[in-house]
Amino acid sequence: MAEAKQVHHKAHNDDVVERAKDFWFRHGRTVLIALGAIILVVGGWLAYKYLIKEPNERKAEEAIWKVQDYYQQDSTKQVLNGDKQYPGAEKIASQYSGTKAGELADFYAATAAWKLGDYNKVVKHLKDFSTDAGQVQARAYKLLGDAYANLGKNSDALSSYKKAAHEFEDDKQASSEYLFYAAYFADRVVKDKKEAIDLYKEIEKKYPNTRYSAEAEKYLGQAGVYKSQE
Repeated sequence: MAEAKQVHHKAHNDDVVERAKDFWFRHGRTVLIALGAIILVVGGWLAYKYLIKEPNERKAEEAIWKVQDYYQQDSTKQVLNGDKQYPGAEKIASQYSGTKAGELADFYAATAAWKLGDYNKVVKHLKDFSTDAGQVQARAYKLLGDAYANLGKNSDALSSYKKAAHEFEDDKQASSEYLFYAAYFADRVVKDKKEAIDLYKEIEKKYPNTRYSAEAEKYLGQAGVYKSQE
């Protein structure tokens, strides 16, 4: 009986081996190509991360400290263009695009450009700006809206103001201010009364304890909309 089991087990193993050989004969080349592709992708990603991305992050962080120093001093031209020894925010943003410090450099460059009245440059640095810091992102949307407004791009300005208002609503003071900008701009510049009324109402609903709620109520009254009618 034991002998029969051994024979059966050996036959089963032989069958498994033969099937494995047959699979490898038919699909071995495909498997090797797939494994090679996986190794290439993983290896490329690791090389990018450790040889390019992380060194660039460190270099960008080292480069931006002087920009931040000039920003604190309110040295607008130096923030944007740097000096003979240190690069400015504009160069850092270009050279280290895709790094966190490079993205922050875009924000510094846009702020400096705004103070210098270069609204096209503000748009250039902020139209694709993105950061995980909600308050900074909201401020960037507001600044972008101001630049669009000065360039006469009213639809883009209104859209940016609304994004600023809705980006980080935990900051009630800033969000209510940005929402009021949006409402006032829709009311007095875009001349879209319905949009303005909706935004003024949103201020009253979300931020009843802010100064902008009282402002919203005043402008709603001028539009003939009163709380008893809502």
